[in-house]
Amino acid sequence: METPGASRRLRVLHLEDSPLDHDLAATHLRRSGLDVDLRRIDTAAELDAALAEPWDAVLSDFNLPGFGGLQALERVRASGRAVPFILLSGEIGEDMAVQAMRQGASDYVLKQNMARLAPALENAIAAAEAERARQAADRELTLSRQRLSELAQHLQASIDSERAAIAREIHDDVGGSLVALKFDLAWIERRTADPEVRQRVQSALETVSHAIESSKRIMHNLRPAILEQGLVAALQWMAARFEKRTGVACRFRSSHEEMPALPPGVPLVAYRTAQEALTNVSKHARATRVTIDLTLTRGDLLLEVADDGVGLTRQDLAKARSFGIRGLHERASTVGGSIELSSGSRGTSLLLTVPLAAPITVIEPMAIDSDLEHDPTTAWGEM
Repeated sequence: METPGASRRLRVLHLEDSPLDHDLAATHLRRSGLDVDLRRIDTAAELDAALAEPWDAVLSDFNLPGFGGLQALERVRASGRAVPFILLSGEIGEDMAVQAMRQGASDYVLKQNMARLAPALENAIAAAEAERARQAADRELTLSRQRLSELAQHLQASIDSERAAIAREIHDDVGGSLVALKFDLAWIERRTADPEVRQRVQSALETVSHAIESSKRIMHNLRPAILEQGLVAALQWMAARFEKRTGVACRFRSSHEEMPALPPGVPLVAYRTAQEALTNVSKHARATRVTIDLTLTRGDLLLEVADDGVGLTRQDLAKARSFGIRGLHERASTVGGSIELSSGSRGTSLLLTVPLAAPITVIEPMAIDSDLEHDPTTAWGEM
């Protein structure tokens, strides 16, 4: 392994009031093969001035006139520079050495054992460089995670916008055509006396009615119009529909009969979170009872979906393709919220928390030519 001094000249600051001891340290470092620029200072003022320059390491005597090694260490740390600090002294007890190490010193070397100086300096510089590299990698990793999260939020917002656009197109194009076809079939039925024709028309009307209902269901899945009536009403409807469809008892409770105006995006996030949670319950939980709790307290919106099913194992949560839970985390983050999932032998609980006190930054999706104020899932005219 290449030593720190093998490829460059090291700049080392030496706090030492004895020129002879300074020369001795320089001699030992040169004999070890290190190329070192060793500058001697012996006052606090000189130390403060020198710390404005870049240094590879600081060597310090423990006792200086009116100034000590621990005080020097404090000044180096206060400067904000991550410079290795080594105590080089003939008078330092074990307790003081331990205290210095706890305060951030890299190492200590006794003047009676100067043979350790060069290895200690090399190790301290190598450790400092490794720590700086680790911190740089951590910063890059944090930035990468942030960018990935922003991308996921952007994609989720784009998906929601595209869903709304598709629902509107189904309403305007498919829905309008189906309703017009239903009127035409009814007109034909009223103007024919042929039983066979009337039977075929009636069959066609049933097919069109089924297509209209399917389109309504598809539009609701794309963009739930029930949210126009408020989050409480939407979750009540969802709980009743879930119980009717699955036969699993589903109880909805809320701290408010009607929620106050919520920030943009929050109702849809809460609705989709409950929807995904109930989907997981119906597919995997084998539950007999589900509870949905919606609470507004201390500036936070809390939505909890709990069941009494078989629960989730760590293996379930760690599955490589477990994108449902990950999607919930990313969706919650679009409104500054978070997801907590707990599971055990008594079932599973999923908790969405959205702080409402702080302003929410909504991630804007890519521009889509759609009028989101237009509600595409309102019921088509009935005959």
